[in-house]
Amino acid sequence: MKKSKFIKSSIILIIGGFCTKILGMLIKIILTRQIGTQGIGLYSLLSPTFGLLISISGMGLTTSLNVLIASNKYNNKNLIFYSLLLSLTIDFILIILLILFGHVIAHNLLKNSIFYYPIISMGFILPFITISNIFRSYYFAKERMYPHVISNVLEDLIKLLLIIFFTKYFLDSFEKTLTFILLTNIFCESSSIIIFLTCFPKFNITKDDLKLNIHNLKAIFNISIPTVISRLIGSISYFFEPIILTTILLKLGYNNNYIITEYGIINGYVLPIILLPSFFTNAISQALIPNISSNYAKGNIKEVKRKLNQALFIALILGITFTSLFFFSGSFLLKVLYKTNQGYNYLLILLPIFIFHYLEQPLLSTLQAMNKAKINLKISIVNMLIRTLGLIFFTSLNIGIYSLIIVLSINIIFTCFYSYLIINKQIKCQKK
Repeated sequence: MKKSKFIKSSIILIIGGFCTKILGMLIKIILTRQIGTQGIGLYSLLSPTFGLLISISGMGLTTSLNVLIASNKYNNKNLIFYSLLLSLTIDFILIILLILFGHVIAHNLLKNSIFYYPIISMGFILPFITISNIFRSYYFAKERMYPHVISNVLEDLIKLLLIIFFTKYFLDSFEKTLTFILLTNIFCESSSIIIFLTCFPKFNITKDDLKLNIHNLKAIFNISIPTVISRLIGSISYFFEPIILTTILLKLGYNNNYIITEYGIINGYVLPIILLPSFFTNAISQALIPNISSNYAKGNIKEVKRKLNQALFIALILGITFTSLFFFSGSFLLKVLYKTNQGYNYLLILLPIFIFHYLEQPLLSTLQAMNKAKINLKISIVNMLIRTLGLIFFTSLNIGIYSLIIVLSINIIFTCFYSYLIINKQIKCQKK
């Protein structure tokens, strides 16, 4: 029964992932053609800030809910209610802070005053993302994949239509364009919330559901605190990435246009192509979590190892297949998708490294399923040090944007091998 449920969940997520990936690529292509390389570059420079805010807002509560609801040991309504309350309170504080310090972030950190209104708009998007993600966690924990898939596809469809029909009205300045693109997330996340509420089972709220339960809060924070610290570390290092690059490259004599353009090429052209098939491994990894979590809790280590090896084998085959395909057709894909050959040199360097990226997601999901949030925290800390110190060191060597390529490669290889060693160690310990 568990096996068939795992396969069914994987298939549903793969189909849904394929649809959202195609829609996501269409959004990227249309957006790139509408706002150009410089516009994509500016959006890429802004994205780490948005990612950091989402990490702070989420507080790792979605991971907590996923694990706790799946265990069937807690009052689910109570868990959801207090997760929403905590997250929305944080969102409100973030909105106030962004209004007060938006100019400082835009002008002093990101070195571009046109980011002020886009940064302010991020704050108002956060509550919608919070509500959507918390409901999404419930469905994942219950292994109900249809609402997740339907909501994702609907989100991308709405975003695609908004960009096609309304971006043209905001093209007179990058400030307006970026603000509009970000605010489309409100409509997208609202559509997901409607889907989740429509599919939610009928329930009655009692006093116990709203009563402060210290046991539940402790369970939430035991998982969420290491998770949020881990995500914050990753988001902070990603946040400082464009700041470090811009600061050092400007001092070395590179002009701002070069930095924006090349950073945009990597994040807007190269990485989307390389990550195009990642929906396969994401789907397998998401379906893997409840399966491994259940077997690991029961001490069924043989099944844990079997499922992990199965996922890694599939991921490796996919990685080799798509890497070979993109290696020989990379130039063609860039021309078809973006009407340019820019980024082909970066693509050729990154493709062999990204074979390890296909293995990375199942490994990290396995650690999550084994409730090893502290291990993920260690990985995040080391990755942050590699990313930050490596970026400072390699950028100072006057090799331009290639410093980013090197740091990305080191991060992926380290995460992959270290995660595998830790999982192997845990499996051996459990066997004993």
